[in-house]
Amino acid sequence: MVRAGVVIPEAELGWRFSRSSGPGGQSVNTTDSRVELSFDLAATTALNEVLKARALERLSSRLVDGVLTVTASEHRSQWRNREAARTRLAALIREGIAAPPRQRRPTRPSKNAVRRRLDEKKRRGETKRLRNRPAD
Repeated sequence: MVRAGVVIPEAELGWRFSRSSGPGGQSVNTTDSRVELSFDLAATTALNEVLKARALERLSSRLVDGVLTVTASEHRSQWRNREAARTRLAALIREGIAAPPRQRRPTRPSKNAVRRRLDEKKRRGETKRLRNRPAD
């Protein structure tokens, strides 16, 4: 589940497993604990056209032929790496389909705010001027 109303079907996820680098003890050469999770963003049916276009545009730097790939190898067990990859993929897609931020409406400071700022600047300048030695 990516967010409310958006669920990626398990059939659209592609899993690959390989040996993870780093320490692993006695089972280091036998277990395929590194996980690669692939999701074809360009061909998915889980997202409507608007969300798909938004995700393709935002995640374009991470896509290879429309496929988003996430790897996880920080845990020693394959199951925990699968969970980490699934969580990472969901976060990436959630970020990719998020609504764009609202446009900032330009405002200007009130006349009183400008006056207060200038008065405070004058007061600070006067305080600093009084710190100087008097001229002879």
